[in-house]
Amino acid sequence: MINCNKLFKKVAVLLLISASQTGIIYSGNDDENSIGKTSHNLSSLEWKLWGYGPESWKWDFNFNEIKGPKAEFSNISAKIPGSVQKSLKDAGIIEDWNIGNNNFSIEWIENRHWIYITRIPDKWMKKGGKTILNCMGLDHNGVIIVNGREAGKFNNTFVPYKFDITSFLKENNNTLAIVFRSPPDYLGQITYTSKIKDWKPRFYYGWDWVPRIVQTGIWDEIFLEVGAKENPEIETFRVVTDANRSKDLGKMEISAEMTPEALKGKVRIQLKKDTGEPVIDETLPSTILREGKTWNDLKIKRWWPNGLGDQVLYEMVCTLYDRDGNTCQVIERIVGFKNISWLPCQGALPQADPWICSVNDKPVFLQGVNWTPVRPNFADLEESDYLRLIKTYKDLGINIFRVWGGGFPEKEWFYNTCDKMGIMVWQEFPLSSSGLDNYPPDTPEEIFVMSKISESYIKRLRHHVSLLLWCGGNELYEYGDIAPVNDKHPMIRCMKQMVKAEDPWRRFVTGSPSGPTIGGSLNNFGKGVCWDVHGPWKLPFTEKDRTMNAVKKFWDLDDALMHSEVGVAGAMSAEMINKYRGDLPALPANMDNPLWRKVSWWIEWDDFIFDNNGRIPGSLEEYVSWSQGRQTAGLSIALQANKSRFPECGGFIIWMGHDCYPCPVNTSIIDFEGNTKPAAIELSKIWKSNK
Repeated sequence: MINCNKLFKKVAVLLLISASQTGIIYSGNDDENSIGKTSHNLSSLEWKLWGYGPESWKWDFNFNEIKGPKAEFSNISAKIPGSVQKSLKDAGIIEDWNIGNNNFSIEWIENRHWIYITRIPDKWMKKGGKTILNCMGLDHNGVIIVNGREAGKFNNTFVPYKFDITSFLKENNNTLAIVFRSPPDYLGQITYTSKIKDWKPRFYYGWDWVPRIVQTGIWDEIFLEVGAKENPEIETFRVVTDANRSKDLGKMEISAEMTPEALKGKVRIQLKKDTGEPVIDETLPSTILREGKTWNDLKIKRWWPNGLGDQVLYEMVCTLYDRDGNTCQVIERIVGFKNISWLPCQGALPQADPWICSVNDKPVFLQGVNWTPVRPNFADLEESDYLRLIKTYKDLGINIFRVWGGGFPEKEWFYNTCDKMGIMVWQEFPLSSSGLDNYPPDTPEEIFVMSKISESYIKRLRHHVSLLLWCGGNELYEYGDIAPVNDKHPMIRCMKQMVKAEDPWRRFVTGSPSGPTIGGSLNNFGKGVCWDVHGPWKLPFTEKDRTMNAVKKFWDLDDALMHSEVGVAGAMSAEMINKYRGDLPALPANMDNPLWRKVSWWIEWDDFIFDNNGRIPGSLEEYVSWSQGRQTAGLSIALQANKSRFPECGGFIIWMGHDCYPCPVNTSIIDFEGNTKPAAIELSKIWKSNK
């Protein structure tokens, strides 16, 4: 058995030696607002984008004068956060990749190096202080260059980075550049999970619901922090809340790690209602915060999931003062109070995992969708894109998102919105199946990197009241796909240890699915081996029965304790297909048509012909109506059967929620533009029912 602590120390030494040579600070800490330093949001500056063949910029580009006479693409206006793809599209260099087969014509972008560059205003500079470049999200591999000199490197989409650039700055006329190298080419749906060594979102390398559109760019905010060298500072901050199971009484625990100077001061802890009325207002020596402080029996209102009550939230403010009483730092968190316990499913074997989620002493059927990224170019999204979509889900009646392991750690506004709208979050770390093998990496180097990723996820998200559980990843199996992976695997075990250390109040699940078997089937129903299972994703017909009667019989026999992924394909509307097909024909909906070949997993042209006695559809509208009808019936039968079994079954999560690309057919229930398919409307009736 691998000792994770010893492994971390050995590998960390090697990585930190390399990091120190570039001036990089690898940070998994929460982003805090320090009044003792000035924080400038770099999105306010004018950025330009330059493109070169790999490495060609090294002998041509002048970083001080911002000139590159031999660049392939020069001086393109760029917005940050933002993607290279969107900047090129806005400049008219590439076409809209969502139309027809235009996606194929932009794959060359991967084979270039891209330079984002700007000038730092002279008025931002301060003598004698330390200047930190705080990058919340870089996608994903490259170098930081200040005034033509390399100031740091980055190679991971999933963690924030901080770079001390003090020694690279001049008194005036400073330039800052972020150079993105060509991304790796192998991270798509069909590869080897065990061989993953590059930490970039995998979904946009091509999945069964999105073609290859590999984003490069700055996906989250970037700040320049200018301040005193020895400023008193809280370096990491943890706030944990809980509630009495049956009463409106709460518990809050806080703790922090801080600089030696900060320990000489005091902290003021405030917990406020949305009206501003205080629940807590205490000033304490900073040393108490280092040791940890707990408040019990707070008079609060408990937070409830969507459909069961109100989502009452509170503002928690921690203010750090130095020894002279000067304000040095303010940390703010929006928190809520809920109690979670996990109960065994009725009739389950004693050794089975508990899959009944009890919220505030009320058992809740977990009903929702698998959340996948909203767009391949997620760097370009705005908060409004999330608000609109999550509001749609809330109105449909769901209470959980499973944030799938092939994506990325969603932007903060996703979790804030889930807090406000009562949608619980099943959060996966960024690992996913690969088809050719689905076994997680087990080398010390990759385990160490994943430990830092999971630490970053946890420290950033643990205060959110909507966060329900942590999960190792998507469809991670033993070699040979004989069973889901468990915590005997060294990477999974280290994730579990990280959760135990940093967020022990929440459940950790080794993967989705988990338990003795991967999927439910007629062959293993009734044996007590279906705990959390995946599938089916197509209607469970039999050789003798290809009607909805067979579907109903399948789900009547099902005895799974939890379904974290189930799907049925349904076509996008005829209007949307025509809008995005470009010059490709709408029909036939089979492999002979390039429009449909991109979604080959979900083609059901032959099924239509079978159901209609050998007749092909007379129109696109007829085919769409047939396809959407099958999806609606199949998912409704499955959801109703499982919800009716509660508390024998703890939940049912649809694969998938929404399209990130205009797929003519997919298992989504909300299309690319946010329109609900008929299946979503029918499912909503079941989600909102008490039966």
